[in-house]
Amino acid sequence: MAIATSDVSVASRSAFWVAESRAEQRHVDVGLAEVAKPPALAGRGGCWFRHIEDGAVLAEIHCGIEDPFHPARTAHPALVVDTAEQLERMAARIESVDGDVDWAERTSFEGYPRFHARDPFGNRLEVLTPD
Repeated sequence: MAIATSDVSVASRSAFWVAESRAEQRHVDVGLAEVAKPPALAGRGGCWFRHIEDGAVLAEIHCGIEDPFHPARTAHPALVVDTAEQLERMAARIESVDGDVDWAERTSFEGYPRFHARDPFGNRLEVLTPD
């Protein structure tokens, strides 16, 4: 899944690092605001994030709960930012909260410089930008 955002800092409250218990307070603004789940689904746990621009929903990510927990080691959301500068800023934000940023595959996807990161629970996130 790729999410195009005009700027990764558009939301006032959003998170990549999130724990159901909220015990883990580290987070990075990736342009997705946490939104309430519909009442019929709220009891299942997890959380939803949404990006709205000019009144239109452009992206939504639903994070679920598994018991026992198994991090998504290969499946992952991919966030597309507009510029190489935004890509570098996002990496710096993740690193600023002790996030694991890996540039090993920076040039492995032709036309899209990128990095991968892992949250404290082992889940993978990709951030990329068109050349």
